[in-house]
Amino acid sequence: MSSRPELQAPPEIFYDDDEARKYTSSSRIIKIQSELTERALEILALPKDGVPRLLLDIGCGSGLSGETLTDNGHQWIGLDISDSMLNVALEREVEGDVLLADMGEGLGFRSGVIDGAISISAIQWLCNADKSSHEPTLRLKAFFGSLYRCLARGAKAVFQVYPENMNQLVLILIYARNAGLTGGLVIDFPHSAKKKKVYIVLSCGRPGKDGESCSEDDDSSGDEENQTVCVSDRHRPLKKQRIMKKGKDRKWILKKKEQSRRRGNVVPADTKYTARKRKARF
Repeated sequence: MSSRPELQAPPEIFYDDDEARKYTSSSRIIKIQSELTERALEILALPKDGVPRLLLDIGCGSGLSGETLTDNGHQWIGLDISDSMLNVALEREVEGDVLLADMGEGLGFRSGVIDGAISISAIQWLCNADKSSHEPTLRLKAFFGSLYRCLARGAKAVFQVYPENMNQLVLILIYARNAGLTGGLVIDFPHSAKKKKVYIVLSCGRPGKDGESCSEDDDSSGDEENQTVCVSDRHRPLKKQRIMKKGKDRKWILKKKEQSRRRGNVVPADTKYTARKRKARF
């Protein structure tokens, strides 16, 4: 049997009461979870102005990542599909708000209320069909579409993932991009089999520029001692917006009429009424 949890059982079944307590009591897992969350916060690059941000912890489990967010002075909301994991979080009296939810069904938050999002080892679960009603592409679409809506303008989301293969990683990026999010990958220790960590870094546009949705270069990832490689940001071309034009202006129409005359066509003479918009009714 595969050692990957997502291939053994659905998350709400795999992380039962026994597994939830075992996971939370492991000093090794606690240390790894804390380090991954610290790194995610570093990549998130929140302003260092002393103002606490409202962050979303997707797949929060028993609140191990949330403790790191609290230690860094932020408020957070965690969601997870495992009732057992959330019960352990409540027993541990974590300071964040936790809720039982399936991220594949979308995030039920108001638009623009989240200042940033992180996820540690959870997003890859969306690529599996654990039920006959599950379609990975639809679940990814619902998740990233709702994430885009609830993130504040200019906010970022950082997902640490353990992709099963490159196709899975590409699938996740495609649906994130289709939802309007931009970004790319940050890979720590790319040449190490044990230390290698993959982070998906997404941005919900730049603040202060209307009509623009493009990624920002992430200088916080660093490249020190060949420990980190930052895969180039995937600059997404702006969508061609459907603009309801009120009509062609006079200059454009006169130009077209002159072109038609040069072709030998019979064109009505130019008057003061040329290009004037007709009223809706007489």
